[in-house]
Amino acid sequence: MWRYLVGGVAALAMAGAGVLVFGTHGVPAPLLAARGDPGIATAQLDTPLPTSVPEALPATREQKRFDRYDKDRDGKITRDEYLAQRRKAYAKLDTNHDGRLSFGEWAVKAATKFSTADRDASGTMTATEFATTAVKRKPKARLKCPPAAKTVEEES
Repeated sequence: MWRYLVGGVAALAMAGAGVLVFGTHGVPAPLLAARGDPGIATAQLDTPLPTSVPEALPATREQKRFDRYDKDRDGKITRDEYLAQRRKAYAKLDTNHDGRLSFGEWAVKAATKFSTADRDASGTMTATEFATTAVKRKPKARLKCPPAAKTVEEES
C-alpha cells in the first residue's frame, strides 16, 4: 500500500517539476524592451524595420523552361518556337525527309536503342542494361568562381 502512495507522490512531484520547467511562458526580450524594462538593452529597437518585402530574384524552374522556348525573348512563345525542339527530334527520326514518320522509321530508332542496351545480345535486357536506356540529362552548369585573391605573403 505504501508503494502506491509513494509512487503517486513521486508522479505528482515530477508533473509539478515539468510544469515549472516547460510550462513557463516567458515574454521575448524585444517585447520586454519595448515595454521599457530597464534590464533589457534597447539597441535592437534603434534600427527601423524594412517597409517592403524583398522580391525573389532567382528564376523559377518554369521561368527557366519558358525562357528556353522563347528564343526571341519577347515574353511570348509562338507556335514555331514551341515546336522547334520537337521538329529537331522529328527530323532525326524522319530518315527519308518526306515529312512523315513511318512506323519503320520509328522502329529503327527503337530497335537500335534496344540493341545498344542489350550488351550481351541475349534478346532481353537486365535491370542494369535497361537503366542505360534512360534519357540522358545535361549536367547543370557549375558556377564559375573567380580565382582567390593573392595575399601579400604569397606575392613575395
